[in-house]
Amino acid sequence: MTHDAYPDSQIREILKSVKRIALVGASASEARPSWIVTKYLIDRGYDVVPVNPGLAGQTLLGKAVYASLKDVPGVIDMVEIFRNSEAAGPITDEALTLDPLPKVIWMQLSVRNDEAAARAEAKGVTVIMNRCPKIEYGRLSGEIGWQGINSRLLSSKKPVLAGKGFQKLTIHRPGT
Repeated sequence: MTHDAYPDSQIREILKSVKRIALVGASASEARPSWIVTKYLIDRGYDVVPVNPGLAGQTLLGKAVYASLKDVPGVIDMVEIFRNSEAAGPITDEALTLDPLPKVIWMQLSVRNDEAAARAEAKGVTVIMNRCPKIEYGRLSGEIGWQGINSRLLSSKKPVLAGKGFQKLTIHRPGT
């Protein structure tokens, strides 16, 4: 598969189908993008499991932090890699030892490892590279437009609010 572009339908289906995300490279610093993405995904209803050996045994945003993917109890639907492209190879390999395998390996913005992607895809795992699930969720839900950013989506459908409290939109709309 070419990883230069992904159809919106594929990204939407991934974000709608995964429930439990292991975020490798989670940070305890509120100024770090990994912390911001962790909080955003938790606020959108995902069960995010932070993975960082330096923070193992602590809690981050109310979630237990684990040292490695193999230490995370239960099924992981998606492994999100918040590390550099070189580190993505060994992390992908560790993810491929999990039983059951994750459905998706997602590499953050600027993270791309084609060899690791090929190994994962050979085992039937979907791979997304050089994308941010927070940005993609915001773009597909329409939230990103609140900041004046062009989502590249036009629709006459009324956006669906994602519950009570702080205003946020959802990708879980009828017909999508």
